[in-house]
Amino acid sequence: MFKPSNATQLIGLSAEFWHLAFEAQMVISMRLLGLGGFWHVAPSENSRMVQEKVQAFSESGLAMSVAAFRMAQPVTIMAAGLRPLRRRTRNNSRRLARRGPRGLR
Repeated sequence: MFKPSNATQLIGLSAEFWHLAFEAQMVISMRLLGLGGFWHVAPSENSRMVQEKVQAFSESGLAMSVAAFRMAQPVTIMAAGLRPLRRRTRNNSRRLARRGPRGLR
């Protein structure tokens, strides 16, 4: 059974995961709309979305490895792995949302 502090950490980790999932879906939607010409995106957006995944998952794996080698709790290891991914999705969703939709002409 979880101790109260572990349960609180697990709830926080769950919230971070759902934020990640929601923001990732927003980014995917805006990029797909951009491919269709309905959202303003930079010409380099397609290559950017591929390149950043490699970098983000590398950072995530490294953060999880470091936390595991430090004998951290599993919740702490997962939180360390989510941090770089959340940073990317948060930044991408804000950046793409600022660009906005294209008007139908």
